[in-house]
Amino acid sequence: MASEQGRVDVSVESKQAPDAVPAKSHPNTCPGCGSHYRDDELERTLRVCPQCGHHFPVGARDRIEQLADPESFVEEDEDLRSADVLGFFDLRPYTERLAEAEIETGLGDAIVAGSASIENEPCRLAVMDFAFMGGSMGSVVGEKFVRACERAAENRVPLVSIAASGGARMQEGILALMQLPKTVCAIEDLHEAKGALFSVLTHPTTGGVLASFASLGDVVLAEPGALMSFAGPRVVAQTTREKLPDDFGLAESNYRFGHIDAIVPRDELRPTLGRLLRLFGAEQ
Repeated sequence: MASEQGRVDVSVESKQAPDAVPAKSHPNTCPGCGSHYRDDELERTLRVCPQCGHHFPVGARDRIEQLADPESFVEEDEDLRSADVLGFFDLRPYTERLAEAEIETGLGDAIVAGSASIENEPCRLAVMDFAFMGGSMGSVVGEKFVRACERAAENRVPLVSIAASGGARMQEGILALMQLPKTVCAIEDLHEAKGALFSVLTHPTTGGVLASFASLGDVVLAEPGALMSFAGPRVVAQTTREKLPDDFGLAESNYRFGHIDAIVPRDELRPTLGRLLRLFGAEQ
């Protein structure tokens, strides 16, 4: 009989093989109910699941097409590009990440701005795109938003902002962080000129963007289920060591606590903005 010291542990720990990683779901698979859709099917429903109402992400140009009157949008400052002032390098150079994001999205940066009309009411649009480096706000995003505020004030029309962002862009360091007070001051100037800002928060709107211009609209709207929290639930739970409510940081929770004015489904967003433009435009 083998002694305790000579006993060999022959137990086997069950582990998933490295090549047995679960298949990545199709981007048109609804995470809410598991329904599958073709691109044209989602386009007809404004990229909203008709079964459970889940709101799929929408790119900046598609968002503009959904909201603006046909042929009314005129883009401005599309030639602006971020500079690598810090010579930032993590796993790859910042310049390489910017080039890759531009190729993948067809955008110069994470925001598209210009003049437009919604239900025949003139306005300025500033629409963010999460697909461009997580919608992070660097110097170009801040500059485009500030120029949109200035032009809205100059033309005496409201500014409509659509936010989708992970926060300030770490590759630009303090230059990105300075966009927070810069955009806040631009909104103050817009208000002094009797202008209005309508802010729409989409999934996700977090970090420095939420802490600056996204929360400062005269009217703040949100899409259903949108995450809008300075830090994500996982980070907050790890920091506080507490179990968070299931709806922590979501639009529904923020509405309950009075942080936003309304939750507006995507198919109602255009008429809602049209009504706001008529109401505030009459006061210009």
